[in-house]
Amino acid sequence: MKKLLTILTALFGLMSCSGGNNQTAFPEDSLSFGTPSGKTLRVACIFHGSLAFEYDGNVIQVDPVTRMGDMKIDYSAFGKADAIFITHAHHDHLCQEAIDTLSGEKTALYANAESVSVIGRGKVLANGDSGELSGGVSYTAVPAYNTTEGRKMFHPKGNGNGYVFDFDGFRVYVAGDTEPIEEMSGLGSIDLAFLPVNQPYTMTVSQCVEAAEVIRPKTLIPYHYSDTDLSGLPDMLKGMEVKILDSLR
Repeated sequence: MKKLLTILTALFGLMSCSGGNNQTAFPEDSLSFGTPSGKTLRVACIFHGSLAFEYDGNVIQVDPVTRMGDMKIDYSAFGKADAIFITHAHHDHLCQEAIDTLSGEKTALYANAESVSVIGRGKVLANGDSGELSGGVSYTAVPAYNTTEGRKMFHPKGNGNGYVFDFDGFRVYVAGDTEPIEEMSGLGSIDLAFLPVNQPYTMTVSQCVEAAEVIRPKTLIPYHYSDTDLSGLPDMLKGMEVKILDSLR
C-alpha cells in the first residue's frame, strides 16, 4: 500500500492545462487516448475507484477519495474540478474532504440520491439520467448493482450509478460497484471500460470476463480490485487490450 502512492503531488510535474474551472495540473504518467475529433483524452488512474479525466482543458473527477489505509492523496495538486461524479455513498467512493478540496465556484457535482443526501448538495442522477458538460462531453448514469444471492445488500438495484462518458465520440464506461448485469448489453460501443473486480462486493475474475465479453471495449482496465489476482485476465480476453495497473488496487 505505502509503495503505491503516498502523496499524489509526487506524480505531478508543473504541466498546466488552460481553460476549464481553473488552471489545473494533471499527472504526467496519465494514460492518453485519441478521440475522433483529433483531441486527446487523458486519464489519471489514481487509486482503487478514483479516476480523473482531462479533455480540452476540463477536468472530471470520479469518486475522489483522500485516504484509504496507509495512503493519503493530496487533491489540491489537481486544482478545482469542472465536474465531480460520485457513484455511491460507500466510504471508498465518497469522501467529503476530497470533494471540498476539488470544488470551486463553478464545479458541478453529480451523484446518486443517497450520496447527495450525505454531501448536502449536488445534482441527483438516477439510472438513465443524462446531460452535457462543456467541451463536447456528455454523460449518462447507468445501473450498478449486485445480482448474486447473499451479495445484493452490498449494492442494491436502483441505488448506485455507473457512468458512460462520451468525449466527442470516444466513449468511456466507469462501471461503479456492480456485477455483470443485463443493462450492460445496451451500453453501445465502448472504447475504454473500467470494471470492478473484488469479490464478494463486486465481480469475480470470471464475472469480469463475462461482463467484458458483453461490453467488448477496445481497452479494459480492471479497477477496485484490492488483492484479487488478475494475472490470468489478459489471456482470458482476446480481441481487446487489457491494462492491469497497480495503482487501481
